[in-house]
This record gives sequence, C-alpha cells and structure tokens, in this order.
Amino acid sequence: MPIHFTPDYLKFFMELAPNNNKEWFDKNRDRYKKSVKEPFENFVEKVVKELKKTEEIMDARPSDFIFRINKDIRFSKDKSPYKLQMSAAVSKGGKKDMVNVGLYFELGPEHVGVYTGLYMPDKEQIYKIRHLIARNDKKFTAIINEKNFKATYGEVKGEKAKLLPPDLKAAAANQPVIFNKQFYLQHVADPDIIVEKDVLKYIIEKYKHAKAFNDFVKTVL
Repeated sequence: MPIHFTPDYLKFFMELAPNNNKEWFDKNRDRYKKSVKEPFENFVEKVVKELKKTEEIMDARPSDFIFRINKDIRFSKDKSPYKLQMSAAVSKGGKKDMVNVGLYFELGPEHVGVYTGLYMPDKEQIYKIRHLIARNDKKFTAIINEKNFKATYGEVKGEKAKLLPPDLKAAAANQPVIFNKQFYLQHVADPDIIVEKDVLKYIIEKYKHAKAFNDFVKTVL
C-alpha cells in the first residue's frame, strides 16, 4: 500500500497551530520543504496523472494546481499568516479555473476534504443548470440518490436563492436543488488516512463517485 506522507506532515501543522508566526516558520522552513511541500507536490503530480486518464487536464507544474500555504490576511481579523493544511485544485485550467468542474482537496490535521462540482458558477451557468435539472428531474434525482453518491457526499451543497423565476417554481417544488446558486459536493474524512492509508486511492475513489453528477453538469458548461 503506497504511503505518500510521513507522520511529520501532520505533526508539522499541529505544531504550527500554536506557533503561527513567521519566526517559527522560518526556523522550520527546511522541515516544511522536506515533510510538507515536496511530498505534497509529488502527491499532486500523481493526482493529475490519475485524472488525465479520463479528463482533460492542462499540462502544468504542481504549483499551477497548489494553493500557497500563506494566507491572504488583508481583510481578515485573524492575522495568523499560515494555513493549517495544504490544498490543490485540479481541473482543466488549474487552481484559477472557476468555470470548469474539477477536483479540490485539502489535507491537514483536522480532516481530509474532497470537493467537486461547481463552487462559483456565473449567472449564465446557474440559469443553464437550473433549467437542465428542471427538464431532467427524474434523471437528476436518480443521480443524487445513487448509493455511492449519497454515502460519499450526502447532498448537493451551496447557497440558495430565496426567489426563483416563475417558470422554475413548479420544478423546484419537486427538486429543491434548483434553488441553489452553487452546485458543489463535499466529503470529509479522518486525517489519519493521510499517513496510514493510500490517500491517493481514497481521494480518486471518492471523486469517481461524483462522476455522474459532474457529467450531468458539464453538459451545459
């Protein structure tokens, strides 16, 4: 069974939490590179390789998929400078791609997070997805009630609109997801799998459970 991270991956973040400042980080920068940054870059390369077997993913460096550990604290009350996990977004256009369906994941001592679907659709996409669901209510309902989908993601998440156009009200009464302004999926797992199991296999498996949902959404993108 492949193990992609050492126990120090999680330990680093657990020690960073009460020492979230530049002085501590600078003293531990070599450790960060060895135990966190480089293993995560290698891991993301493997994720990209797996997804390229079935999807169109751009050819790029790991840094084009990986989010920085530094936080944007300009508008935050919490001025601690570093995140307590590593994260990446693998899609057709990399981490800056807000248009296409992709795989976002984060690995830290609090959880393993697997996300997919559409997190920031624009107005035109929202319009198209809502009407797609309305026209294909039975198919969509079957997709989100499928056993593996339900066990992995539970439901389609996202902020909901309070009002809908009149032509969608009847369909929304049968399928409330039509109220959504976001259409994303979230799966959270125990962080121990990062160092105790093949977390690559785990993430890819969970992502595959969203394939029917993602294929449905992609028809209007």
